[in-house]
Amino acid sequence: MTIRHVVAFTLAATDAATRAEHAAEITRRVKALVGVVPAIRALSAGPGITPGDWDVALVVDVADRDGLEAYAVHPVHQEVLGYIRSVISDRVAVDFEL
Repeated sequence: MTIRHVVAFTLAATDAATRAEHAAEITRRVKALVGVVPAIRALSAGPGITPGDWDVALVVDVADRDGLEAYAVHPVHQEVLGYIRSVISDRVAVDFEL
């Protein structure tokens, strides 16, 4: 069974330039996890394109619940989370089996 982890973020910055910079940096850092975090089978991420919706979203596929836990606690993922937490105001997530 594959588990899909879907997360969306709202950025805290109020000006458009800073929001775009933060969205791009989150996207860059998240995509850099591929090949570093062994549990990741597939990953996509990017800034939202519809004003008023969530600002950044990511989708990560892992093999199973153990893979999801390994992804969650991986030290490089934790570093990325530190940056993300420093620039967001809200987050929503869901995990489901494919």
